[in-house]
Amino acid sequence: MKSFFLIIFITLITQSAFSQNNLPQNYFKSPLEIPLILSGTFGELRSNHFHSGMDIKTHQQTGLSVLATADGYVSRIKISEFGYGKALYIQHPNGYTSVYAHLKEFAPEIEAYIKKRQYAKESYEIEVFPKAGELSVTQGKLIAYSGNSGGSGGPHLHFEIRDSQASPMNPMQFGIPIKDTHFPIVRGIYAYPIQQNSHVDKNNERKKLRVIPLGNGEFKTEPIEAYGKIGFGINSVDLLDYAANKNGLNTIETFLNGKKLLQVDFNKFSFSESRYINDFIDYELKQNNNQTVQKLFIENNNPLSIFKWEEDQGYINIKDSLDYNYTIQVKDYEGNTSTIRIPITPLEISSEEIKTTPIKTTNYFAKANEATAFDEDGFDVYIPRGALYADQYLNISTDGESIKVHQPDVALHKNITIGFDVSRYNDEDKEQLFIARVSKWGRPYYSTTYKKANRFTTRTRTFGTYKLTVDNTAPLVQPINFKDKKWMSNYRYLKFKISDDLSGISSYRATINGKFILMEYDYKTDMLVYDFNDEVITNETNNNLKIIVVDNVGNSTTFEGTFFRKN
Repeated sequence: MKSFFLIIFITLITQSAFSQNNLPQNYFKSPLEIPLILSGTFGELRSNHFHSGMDIKTHQQTGLSVLATADGYVSRIKISEFGYGKALYIQHPNGYTSVYAHLKEFAPEIEAYIKKRQYAKESYEIEVFPKAGELSVTQGKLIAYSGNSGGSGGPHLHFEIRDSQASPMNPMQFGIPIKDTHFPIVRGIYAYPIQQNSHVDKNNERKKLRVIPLGNGEFKTEPIEAYGKIGFGINSVDLLDYAANKNGLNTIETFLNGKKLLQVDFNKFSFSESRYINDFIDYELKQNNNQTVQKLFIENNNPLSIFKWEEDQGYINIKDSLDYNYTIQVKDYEGNTSTIRIPITPLEISSEEIKTTPIKTTNYFAKANEATAFDEDGFDVYIPRGALYADQYLNISTDGESIKVHQPDVALHKNITIGFDVSRYNDEDKEQLFIARVSKWGRPYYSTTYKKANRFTTRTRTFGTYKLTVDNTAPLVQPINFKDKKWMSNYRYLKFKISDDLSGISSYRATINGKFILMEYDYKTDMLVYDFNDEVITNETNNNLKIIVVDNVGNSTTFEGTFFRKN
């Protein structure tokens, strides 16, 4: 019996080691028929998240053939106006899932499958989960055409490989080759005194160090004098061959006098942890100076699984008369390495000699590990436990219709709730009121508004100014290739533009002769498009077109017209 359990234990250990270190190298093939050139790599630092796949260039074109990267079946189809746009998920027999996003359209069989369900639901946005055997695919089979749908910033294919736990993994680990002969670029190094009596060059504030390139991927900084608990941060990107895009790193390691302190590995993460990127980067620098600095120390018990090794959470403690050499190594997936060496001389001085910026205290103090609520002049703010990364004195002020809740360069991990007392408004006025987040240039943007009697609320993960705003203007519906009583026989598409200059588009619905038609909406271009190939019945006599567009406070516009068409 003991030998039986020993065999089971060895088998489990072997399987675990295989899954971690011996990923299948010839299982997945390229999803495109063209050479792979990337505009984005796995694990790149994006707004509020790590990039979960590779972005493959499609030469600024849409409509390239997208192929199944391995045998399997379509397990999920999701179409949304934002995010991934048109996305396809293939489940493979080995437990992995491949994902293809920002598509233009699906292959004919899949397109017919999803269109049928969109028409049944009478909705462009849809999510379905086909069963095994419904939409089987073989490696190299056409599954879709590349596009620019959803939140895409330009035509490309977003491609992912996820493990059996739905965690995204770096596709390069599976033998999908991307040529890279460049050393990572070092844009900046920062030193962070951590404690009140710590300093770098007699200053308790973050300091940017002068970086001196030595050639062949070697750098050094100017020497610094420091004392106490210190951390460092790096602004670094990678270049791939054949593209000018600034991509993410694959590995970061730090050393003190040759001893390894920290290793950051960007080959895998889980979606549930991705927003902790805002505690990994210097969020204030990102918001105010558009510099993406990765902190090479773990603060506030950051749970990111990308930390593969840590000694003293990556901090160093300068406390004796010996000189220190701190080293950072940044690598891309091909192993090209840039090394930065930082010479440190201890300098112990009195607290009076350290230049500091006093902490600004206010009447509003919130702890990261406790829920906090404030009530002020007809406004209320609720901050749940875990919304903040660190304890904060908050700046909160009100001004009639608006409330300023701290500043946008402080990150929020969870939604906070901001409430407005609207008892002074009549019911008719309340209909057209909404809560807006005011940008730094003064423009109001709709923030999802929940209306209940005399209290409106919004939930947000962005500090800033919020105000009550009135929208009494209906959306605009503008025909592009349509005119009343026009023959449309030679047109495949029916095109309109829809827009709303304040609260934004909430919904739209279109019919021909009273029958629902599926119109696809692209918020980036305001385009609303119907494909006549959907074969909604039209005839040579009057076809009655009706489009209803509604904004986020209920203002609506109805466009009606007639056209003729031979099928």
